[in-house]
Amino acid sequence: MSPGRAGRQEGPPLPPVPVLVVAVLAMSWAGPLVRFTAAPAEAVAAWRLALSVGLIAILVAARPTARRALRELRGQAVLAVVAGVLLAAHFWSWIASLRLTTVSSSVVLVSTQPLFVAGLAAVFLGERPGRRGWTGIVVAIGGAALIGWGDFRVGGRALAGDALAVAGAMFAAGYYVIGRRLRVGVDLWAYTLVVYGVAAVVLMGVVVIGPAPATGYAGGDWLVFAALAAGPMMLGHTGVNYALRYLPAYLANLVLVGEPVGATAIAWLLPAIGEAPGGRTLAGAALILTGIAVGASRHGVGAKGHGKEAGNGSS
Repeated sequence: MSPGRAGRQEGPPLPPVPVLVVAVLAMSWAGPLVRFTAAPAEAVAAWRLALSVGLIAILVAARPTARRALRELRGQAVLAVVAGVLLAAHFWSWIASLRLTTVSSSVVLVSTQPLFVAGLAAVFLGERPGRRGWTGIVVAIGGAALIGWGDFRVGGRALAGDALAVAGAMFAAGYYVIGRRLRVGVDLWAYTLVVYGVAAVVLMGVVVIGPAPATGYAGGDWLVFAALAAGPMMLGHTGVNYALRYLPAYLANLVLVGEPVGATAIAWLLPAIGEAPGGRTLAGAALILTGIAVGASRHGVGAKGHGKEAGNGSS
């Protein structure tokens, strides 16, 4: 059954597109922020999630409707657990890629996820991009490829980092498609508490059994962990999960391709990083923004993925 046909029609409490814009701006800080800590990728991802889960747990405890929704989610626990595992794999592979390649290339390649989302959503959700939707995806991914092309020519460590970033895109695609399926009738905070919680447990397990220490980090590292939890996680990923209730998965992910534009600008403007974009990067950014504009137009949504979502719980 397509998510768009489940439940009764109701309008969103907040318009999903502006929420997505805020989410993209928040997520754009993730890549640059990671550059300010030398902590291992597993620890960065684990603490980012653990801190956000603590914040969400407080919100759920304060909202009776969220507590009820949490109990109701037990019937779909398997899908929620799978989504959490995929989210953990996404974070680890993407953060690890930042150690091997540039911020712009890593964020660009992990943002190829709309291609994987479009395929998975067509098969499992019955949501297919219209002509403009596919055009927007292709143009935006073309811009991403233009930015990342330099690392493919370099090879070696950069190429390994690029491969990890693409793996992160595939894991994220599965996570978002499951989120689109579950968010139709599941409270936002109940859903994110379970999914982020599973991801945090998985990554903490990786930290415990691996060589990376779980604690003992400097104060600056903890500030980075907290910033990642508050911005890219709480505003970024949670904002996307909010929008998934009302927009087709591929459309929400297409807007996320704008993240590398923001991340590249931040990495350029922050003196501590100072990665100035070249002409190819600027041209790629222009293509990305053009693709988003085309694909997100009202004609870019296919018949089955009509962008109006319904549900039977609080958002």
